[in-house]
Amino acid sequence: MAKPVTMVVFVLPSSLRHWVSGETEVKVFAVGADHETPPTLGSALDKLRRTHPRLEERLRDDYGRIRRHINMIVCGENARGLGSLDCALPPGAEVYVLPALA
Repeated sequence: MAKPVTMVVFVLPSSLRHWVSGETEVKVFAVGADHETPPTLGSALDKLRRTHPRLEERLRDDYGRIRRHINMIVCGENARGLGSLDCALPPGAEVYVLPALA
């Protein structure tokens, strides 16, 4: 049986668009770990690392965690409250990337 796959759209603020040639959105296909597990935010970021490494390194720290000054909103909620990198992504998920306000 095939692993589940979903298209994920990362919606970027203007401060991060420089790393993707000015694009407002970046689309990737996230893949579940096995045929029973839905794709997660972590798997989407892993794919983003392969397609846009300079952007991804601005979103995650050296340990692979979401940087403290970055918020990712999935389905209207902060991903940190949904399990952070383990947050399951529904089909066609939009992830809004927002720099934290000081």
